[in-house]
Amino acid sequence: MRQVTERPESSSEPRAAESAAGAQKPPAAEPADGRVMGPGTAPAVEGVKAPAAAPDSKPVFAVERLTVSYAGRPAVREVSFGIEERRITALIGASGCGKSTFIRTLNRMNDLIPSASVEGSVRYHGQDLYAPDVDPVQVRKRIGMVFQKPNPFPKSIYDNVAFGPRVLGMKGEMDEMVERALRRGALWDEVKDRLKQNAFGMSGGQQQRLCIARALATDPDVILMDEPASALDPISTGRIEDLMFELKDRVSIVIVTHNMQQAARVSDMTAFFTVVVDDTGHRHGEVVEYDETEKVFTNPADERTEAYVTGRVG
Repeated sequence: MRQVTERPESSSEPRAAESAAGAQKPPAAEPADGRVMGPGTAPAVEGVKAPAAAPDSKPVFAVERLTVSYAGRPAVREVSFGIEERRITALIGASGCGKSTFIRTLNRMNDLIPSASVEGSVRYHGQDLYAPDVDPVQVRKRIGMVFQKPNPFPKSIYDNVAFGPRVLGMKGEMDEMVERALRRGALWDEVKDRLKQNAFGMSGGQQQRLCIARALATDPDVILMDEPASALDPISTGRIEDLMFELKDRVSIVIVTHNMQQAARVSDMTAFFTVVVDDTGHRHGEVVEYDETEKVFTNPADERTEAYVTGRVG
């Protein structure tokens, strides 16, 4: 199977897949109907304005008319927007609106759910992630993921970080790769003298940073974070947020969060998802608005967004 090209220099069912997967730029296409939503492109949904392009911004993902279903029932429908490179993009919205389902499509995590099906297009640096000859393992090497609950392996701290490079057969000195990943994960100074100790002996915040370091060990281009701080105390949450700021100069970050203050603090762009009930009574998620975070929180274009970010609903 074809590997994902290296970037040149210059619902209950989704949750069940976490343990199985935890082990582990070209511009957006311009289709005739103009439905890719992103900086400088046409809006995907009538009445939803696409954000203006930031200086020197480039899309890392171009999502077009994405619908994800479980057992034939859509969980998220007709999502179209572009995610910019080297920026933090927050996905906000009430529980059940499809945020986690959506973020899992960006590294093909939904492949691990037998009843899941994906329609539409997800392009990573212009390459179709769901093309038949694309290797999902290589996708997850380039696009790492950190889950809501820390999920270190029952191994030493060292072996947790070394796991990905070993499985992928990465070349280089393993000690150096482990140290580099732990430094990037803002954890090296805390664990350098106990690398051989079991990771289960770490605090919750340290375990989550270990999971981030483990994801960074394969030198990803993107890190996906599904509510990474929801189970952590305020101090640990602050360290995770500081780490995100440090990382965004080198990797693109997409984060799902229910914490409005966190989204406002850390993100550059924000997409607001909501739940829609169709004529049959079935609920699915849709994107209402996607724009720069400051605008979404201070001058949203849609009254549903304003109601959510001000706390009147949700």
